[in-house]
Amino acid sequence: MLRLRRYRYFVLTAAIVLFLLYRVSQNSDPWDSFSGKLSSTKPPNSNTDYTTTFDESETIEKIKNPTYGNHGASGSYEKDENVDAGAERELNKIKIPELKENDDVSDAVSGEDSRRPVTKPTPEEEDEEKDEEKDDEDEDDADDMDDATPPKTTPAPVIDIPDRKINYDNKGGFHDEDTVATTTVIHWKKVPEHFPVPTESIIPLPTGKPEKIPTIQYQFKEESAEAREKRLARLRMVEAEARRAWAGYKKYAWMHDELSPVSKKFRDPFCGWAATLVDSLDTLWIMGMKDEFEDAVKAVGDIDFTTSSRNEIPVFETTIRYLGGLIAAYDVSGGKAGGYTVLLDKAVELAEILMGVFDTPNRMPVLYYNWKPAFASQPKRASTGAGLAELGTLSMEFTRLAQLTKDDKYYDAVARITDALYDWQKRGTSIPGIFPDRVDASGCNKTAEAELASQRAAELAESQEVLDDSSESRPIRPFGDKTDISSSYQGPRHGQGPNSDSNQGESESGGLRQLERRSDAGEEKQLEKSLTAPSNTFEADDGVPFTPKQLSSPNQARSPGQAECVPQGLTAGHYEQQSYSMGGAQDSAYEYFPKQYLLLGGLEPKYRTMHLKVVEAVKQSLLFRPMVPGDRDMLFSAKITTRGNFPDDAVTEFEIAHLTCFLGGMFGLGGKIFDQPMDVEIGKKLADGCVWAYESTASGIMPEGASAVPCESVNNCHWNETVWWRALDPLADTREAQLADYNARKEELQAIKTQQEQRKKLAAEAKNRVAVGTGGEDESSKEHIAGSGDAGWADKATDEDDESHSVRGSTSRLREGRITGRSVPETNAEDVQERRSTAIEQALHTDGHVEKRLPPPPPEKNTDRSKLGGPPASEDTTTPTKTMNLKDALDMNEGNTIERDADQIPLQVEPIIDDPARPQSHKEYVKDRIETERIPPGFSNVLFPNYILRPEAIESVWYMYRITGDTTWQDKGWRMFEAIIRNTQTEAGHSAIDNVMSPNPSKTNEMESFWIAETLKYFYLLYSAPDLMSLDEWVINTEAHFFKRPT
Repeated sequence: MLRLRRYRYFVLTAAIVLFLLYRVSQNSDPWDSFSGKLSSTKPPNSNTDYTTTFDESETIEKIKNPTYGNHGASGSYEKDENVDAGAERELNKIKIPELKENDDVSDAVSGEDSRRPVTKPTPEEEDEEKDEEKDDEDEDDADDMDDATPPKTTPAPVIDIPDRKINYDNKGGFHDEDTVATTTVIHWKKVPEHFPVPTESIIPLPTGKPEKIPTIQYQFKEESAEAREKRLARLRMVEAEARRAWAGYKKYAWMHDELSPVSKKFRDPFCGWAATLVDSLDTLWIMGMKDEFEDAVKAVGDIDFTTSSRNEIPVFETTIRYLGGLIAAYDVSGGKAGGYTVLLDKAVELAEILMGVFDTPNRMPVLYYNWKPAFASQPKRASTGAGLAELGTLSMEFTRLAQLTKDDKYYDAVARITDALYDWQKRGTSIPGIFPDRVDASGCNKTAEAELASQRAAELAESQEVLDDSSESRPIRPFGDKTDISSSYQGPRHGQGPNSDSNQGESESGGLRQLERRSDAGEEKQLEKSLTAPSNTFEADDGVPFTPKQLSSPNQARSPGQAECVPQGLTAGHYEQQSYSMGGAQDSAYEYFPKQYLLLGGLEPKYRTMHLKVVEAVKQSLLFRPMVPGDRDMLFSAKITTRGNFPDDAVTEFEIAHLTCFLGGMFGLGGKIFDQPMDVEIGKKLADGCVWAYESTASGIMPEGASAVPCESVNNCHWNETVWWRALDPLADTREAQLADYNARKEELQAIKTQQEQRKKLAAEAKNRVAVGTGGEDESSKEHIAGSGDAGWADKATDEDDESHSVRGSTSRLREGRITGRSVPETNAEDVQERRSTAIEQALHTDGHVEKRLPPPPPEKNTDRSKLGGPPASEDTTTPTKTMNLKDALDMNEGNTIERDADQIPLQVEPIIDDPARPQSHKEYVKDRIETERIPPGFSNVLFPNYILRPEAIESVWYMYRITGDTTWQDKGWRMFEAIIRNTQTEAGHSAIDNVMSPNPSKTNEMESFWIAETLKYFYLLYSAPDLMSLDEWVINTEAHFFKRPT
């Protein structure tokens, strides 16, 4: 047994090796020109050429990919053309023959830490794939291999060997001379659409001369020399911080998504496509950082959008940051005349990938796109719980791309979303004019589907009954008889092959075979061979395949339990509660209505109509004025939750959310272009509310999320500290009641303690007197102690016990039980005291000694107490006796036990009385909370005290300055800037912080791409010349990317 245990690891290792060799032999032909044993996993010669090429679409120039090979003298990597792919390697080397270059694979491996060599196995012939049905072939990606040309030489299998010796650094890790890990990099490729839009049905861009839109910007006058000097000094300080952040990113996180400014490392949360680089492009141009812009543009050409270490593309973030950043950089740098055409080319490359998200039955997008061909090639349907902002914040980017490329398909994709929202707004929501945060964009009516499913089940059950009845009259056929016996049954047929009519092109398992579970390393799920056949199977937004039915085909065979898809428009997500606000998951959808109107030159009136309905709903249902010291006139937008019966079941949260701070800019912009002066005034108050939130905290920065105390009336609002305290302590009445109860109990306990002290004093006196009596005390003292009259001390003690019995109650009995270790019978204090008196008198009548005997039975309540005063009239001589002195008898109440044969007499124990914890009063609670949580006046709570370098507040401040020309907005913005830099600055950039309520918050080591793309850009433009990026010439997406307005 010991030997088996000793060698079990060797046996296990040998089994694994044999299994791997078996899989290799099954996945490919024998390796050519290979001799000797496979004795190690060392790499091939470093001059092996792994380079492949990737052909772009016709609209994109061919991008030169990096190669892998020898280090040249200049430090670059060179190819060695003198590689003999069929040469025999050393015995300790793995033979990796030269592979045929594949148009679908690029050697630029996009990874979070390194670029790795690429090898790709050649597919089997199509006929052989149909004949062979081995399980190991499931790992072959049929979609990736369809277009590959088989090489003349036999390919080597791909062996994925994890290598811990990879040198990870910012430029990518490369293998050393001893080991090598080969892997297959999966690339996106264009697949045929399942639900294409006919050419004649594509919605075209509006044409014609743009409508005349009122001027947005204030007509600034020439500033004084002093004002100009002050403005330029501030401008230079903003630029210096932008240069600091960019330099840190370039040094420590180049070509990665984000810089970690404290640790000086990087993160890749957005597919690893250099999010900060792309997001910052137009900022660099606007700030005059032309050299940095040139470097960034060159790097853009090296980004490979066709592959990512992330399995799903977040469509919203990718659109506003990457697509918006590329388009804006192209626009601000002069467009086609500027010469940076690579920016538009890469925008088209990315857009072609993203267009796959619209390939759904109702053309509503899948918002988390499984881009790998094995999944992208499958039918999909939009989510039943899509975020409103994610769904509605795609229009500007695709519209501007359509304008630049003259390709209407990009506009068609987002125009259909707008049409769906417009239709939904007309049909009405729980709060007319605005939408809930979660949207069912699937296009299928679940309620109607359930009804149809029930009807279908009934029909199926009826058909089954008919089938059962008819089968009873059929003759029994011999085994193996294949004569058709199902002519009267029209249900699904089995065993007829994947292309049978009843199966609609699906396999026996229902169309899609099982997918392999996604590994921890993020490897792609591989589809089985059945995916190469046509399929009606859909994939929902969460990646779960499903098969919709066509209502127009009543004779189509259906499997039990499959649901019909009853078409419907957009509606609320299938949640019990609906949330309405201008905050997260909703904000930018509303922001795009007036901006899209500007981008289209006013030629699409739907956006005007939708915007005006939104602002009316916000004014009627969401806006509130917080109650603050000084009665400052400002506004915030609340959040309302309802179950669909608004306003009866509405629950309002008076939130102060940083994300809602964009609203001031939106009201101001919409008020100007749609000639709504009142909206401009509301925009001022909304922007000033966020300025107040910045000024109120210890750090000078607004928290991510908090709540305020609202005024009862917007027009009549005065500071009331009592009301504020009530908001801080909603349980004020309960707290005061608890304090009153405490005081009452305190008095009762004090009385009990006084009684206990009196009893202890009497007991001590009694002991002293008895001690004196046994030592020669006169008879009068003994009579006084032993007497049974009312003047005796025992009776007095009993009276005290009677008075306190109601207070002690069960607590005393419980503690007595703990001391004796036994259950305590229900006895009152009077009984116990009488037994104690009996023991004392027995001791006195025996000159200090008593006989240990069975205790008397418990007395009846009305028994004459005088009968219990002395010893019994007769004694049982058979009872064992033991003497004890008088002190032991007197100490019975102190917890000493006496040996006896019968049940022990319960002992009277003084209860341990602890003072209860004193509850805080309403005043004490509020003061303690204000001090501990640093809650400013006007706030009722601060649930999210962090700050992640957000731009929304300074965005609205900038809009107000450009719209009104009031320089006080510059002063407000400067106080915000100084506070932010003071608390977030690091050596390598700027970091998010954890608690703005603290004067010294901690840094969280994150610098999101919008810090340079938005926040610093708005600060810069607040102090730049007003005509730089004028609102009358440009329109800005939600990521602060500037698009040129039509003229």
